[in-house]
Amino acid sequence: MTEFIAPPCLERIDILFQDEHLLLINKPSGLLSLSGKNPLNIDSVHYRLVQDYPGCTLVHRLDFGTSGIMLVALNKQINGLLTKQFQTGLVDKTYTAILLGEMPSSQGDIKLPIAKDDFPLMKICSATGKAAHSHYQVLGVEYLVSGQRVTKVAFTPITGRTHQLRIHSQQIGHPILGCDLYYLGQSAVLASRLMLHATTLSFIHPINSERINAQCACPF
Repeated sequence: MTEFIAPPCLERIDILFQDEHLLLINKPSGLLSLSGKNPLNIDSVHYRLVQDYPGCTLVHRLDFGTSGIMLVALNKQINGLLTKQFQTGLVDKTYTAILLGEMPSSQGDIKLPIAKDDFPLMKICSATGKAAHSHYQVLGVEYLVSGQRVTKVAFTPITGRTHQLRIHSQQIGHPILGCDLYYLGQSAVLASRLMLHATTLSFIHPINSERINAQCACPF
């Protein structure tokens, strides 16, 4: 696969919450979480934030095309404490997505194991894949200008595998609109971006132990 060169992202990063320990930000679609090895891919969430917050680290990442809420630690100690929460399942997340077609039920679960494939792809593999579980709930059905029916859903990833929501959606026959990795057909051209947004993030503040339930409104 030809090396990906990210086009310029003119959208800014919005700060949703800030204290002396951490940031909650709204990442725009079309911005890398971390800079790539190629100097043409230097622009990223981390590259921008470190200018104003030296020593900050990303506790987790969002795909290039995914927008929405991200958690950023402002020092190594906080990063370690927050990373442990992700590893032990104390962090809850939801995403909003628009899928091609109409879902057969109002809610459901997708349980398909995910393994690495040729970079940057992942694949479904029962032999070598790690357990992956996504829950979806239908939010509404609407029509595109072309007359194609699409479905808006709320995703709750029970596990956090790379590309989990994208590949799970594709595997059940309802790929996320705008996905350029796992569905190169109609859904990829029906949207100018990946229609996936990190909407909520819930975690325990590492210093005061209060539960933070953060929200970031979906732009579509």
